[in-house]
Amino acid sequence: MSFRSIGVVDYGSGNLRSVCKALEAVEARSSLVTDPSGLDGLDAVVVPGVGSFGDCAANLRATGLWEPLREWIAAGRPYLGICLGYQLLFELSEESPEVAGLGVLPGKVVRFSGQGLKVPHMGWNTLSALRGPLYHGLPEEPSVYFVHSYYPVPGDPALASATCDYGVPFAASVSRGALHATQFHPEKSQAAGLSILRNFLSAF
Repeated sequence: MSFRSIGVVDYGSGNLRSVCKALEAVEARSSLVTDPSGLDGLDAVVVPGVGSFGDCAANLRATGLWEPLREWIAAGRPYLGICLGYQLLFELSEESPEVAGLGVLPGKVVRFSGQGLKVPHMGWNTLSALRGPLYHGLPEEPSVYFVHSYYPVPGDPALASATCDYGVPFAASVSRGALHATQFHPEKSQAAGLSILRNFLSAF
């Protein structure tokens, strides 16, 4: 693997155990990052997330990691966001409209709506329009696991590296240089998810 050390950001909400076990399964060494000093010496960071947009933003600020993560991304260093770690990259979310996101990507996060549409979007769904290093060697329409009620709408559609359809088509992942983020959970997506994690680790 290209990376010697992967930091998994722990800000009080996130599927940390599953993420760490998945990284271990692809032969990566991970450590939990709970404050800015934990970023020292890392080759990449993974930001998972389970909870609300506002709470996650508040917790990142409380740990002192908010600005260091912005600086990490601005420096072009490898970043993988999962679920809320994806949504927090954008400017704002309908879930917590009074709370600013990291704002490193243009766009906003909106809630699924539509008659007869079950929310949250939970379970397996297929990806399409794949591009970029995360999906190297995967089939054209791999199945991955989702659990979410909100999804980002990038201000620049070219950021999308995969799409999914759940009542509406949405950007299931984005890529920009060393920055990658997924709305689905690679750590819960079995073989396809492990391939995506392995590709992230091998991309740089």
